[in-house]
Amino acid sequence: MNEGEVQAKRRQNEEEATARRARILGLIYLDTREFEREIPLTMGVLDKEQMHKDFIIPLQEGDEIKPYQFMVTSQTPSSTIERLSTDYESRGLRCEFFLISNSAYQVFMLRHDPPMEVTYDDIEIASEGDSETIHQVSKTLDSVSTDRVFDYLLDQADRLGSSDIHIENMREVIRIRMRVDGILHPVAEISKDKYRIFMGELSSRANISTASNKPQSGHMQMEIHRDGASHILNIRVEMVPTMYGQDAVLRLFNFDESLLNLDLLGITPEERAAIEEVVSHPRGLLLMVGPTGSGKSTTLYSILNALNTTERKIITLEDPIEYGIPGISQIPIYTNDGGSFADGLRSVLRLDPDVVMVGEIRDGDTARTAIQASITGHLVLSSFHANTTSAAFSRMIDLIGVNPIFSSSVRLLIAQRLVRKLDKNKEAYRPDESVARYIRDVLEGVDMSKFGYDLNNITLWREKPSEESPFGFNGRTAIMEQLIVTEPIQKFIRGDVRDINTNDIEKTARAEGMLTLEQKGVLAALRGDTTIEEIGRVI
Repeated sequence: MNEGEVQAKRRQNEEEATARRARILGLIYLDTREFEREIPLTMGVLDKEQMHKDFIIPLQEGDEIKPYQFMVTSQTPSSTIERLSTDYESRGLRCEFFLISNSAYQVFMLRHDPPMEVTYDDIEIASEGDSETIHQVSKTLDSVSTDRVFDYLLDQADRLGSSDIHIENMREVIRIRMRVDGILHPVAEISKDKYRIFMGELSSRANISTASNKPQSGHMQMEIHRDGASHILNIRVEMVPTMYGQDAVLRLFNFDESLLNLDLLGITPEERAAIEEVVSHPRGLLLMVGPTGSGKSTTLYSILNALNTTERKIITLEDPIEYGIPGISQIPIYTNDGGSFADGLRSVLRLDPDVVMVGEIRDGDTARTAIQASITGHLVLSSFHANTTSAAFSRMIDLIGVNPIFSSSVRLLIAQRLVRKLDKNKEAYRPDESVARYIRDVLEGVDMSKFGYDLNNITLWREKPSEESPFGFNGRTAIMEQLIVTEPIQKFIRGDVRDINTNDIEKTARAEGMLTLEQKGVLAALRGDTTIEEIGRVI
């Protein structure tokens, strides 16, 4: 899916959400996409200050015969609508209100109140040893006005699809790197003066101190407008003092509700069906496992988004809240200040939720409370640090001991990794014998007739850099290992099997049909989704 298709999908989902919202509010929904850039603007009815403050746009100027028409958003105060209605009625006039999306509002406001046009070159990421690109981007950053350098860098990171911005103090300069598709790329080197301006703005927005000699965490948001659509960029800030000053890492979470969608995760129909089967039940426990940065949160949020209907009460406990989703009660847990997931979970169970997401199970108390909740009429989703699903079982048993209740509550474990996805401009090749032998060894015992590959005649794919895709990759895709808890697996948790170890659990799960992360990765390489080298790097 290219950038234009992604933006169209974002806008479509936003319009559908706005239509649902209009029904709840009792307003008429208006989809403005076909005319929002061409329709003549209605001037003189409202001033720009009120349009900005109350999120309202005049659509039609009325008279004694035809009504005044206004476009409002879900952020428009109801008091504004009531005041305008009363005011016009007192003069013998009528007015009508239409609910539009936030993106539509932004398009109209940019026409009513266009910003001063200042254009800076887009940032390009540099390959190893590419000092010319770094120098050019550094010059661009130096040319950006001091009040815009912070927003410009964040906007460019979002445009590149970066997950992190690393700001690192060196002896004479400040190095900026961006992580794109899981790989760190050097972007620029800036002067100490520019760094001080940048850090001053960062500390102000994220509520952290540039003078602290201790590690700090902060959080901020920024609204991004691009190609007629808008989305919220959530930014988690981590700062630590180093030899030459404060180093910062900004983790970017592109809050786009339309992208929190199981259809966009790149998972197979079988993987999707296993998830849907588990979450269709009113109770049970689903655990996501994997290291930091493996996409666990995005998958969990996508599941929550699929469950997010008016019939369900959904509550999350998070440290910190990474995405804000309308219709879900999200509760921050401040573990640094003595808060705990277990205490929070016990509290929210009194609110009669149907679905609960616990950000992370870190201790036995939280694990036991989550298990108890999952057998008393709640669907519980959570993450847990382990390399594989089998290792997660062993770790959980170490944490809480052999627990028969756990065996009847846990229904699905998912281990996940993110690998870079090959661009469409990829190149096929025949691997040498050592690589072919490795693939045959990994897939030994797998019924290859289900996948349609001949392991005696293997074709792999590799990246082919181009001007549009300088590294030959475009985005990332999820590799999932799913362990469905069947009766043979439950025996390990109940204590029917004495010497419990990861290998025995994995062997049993494979006999039940589970494919391991490595097997799923090799199959992805055979499909041409990624390279066999990328599977080796990540999995």
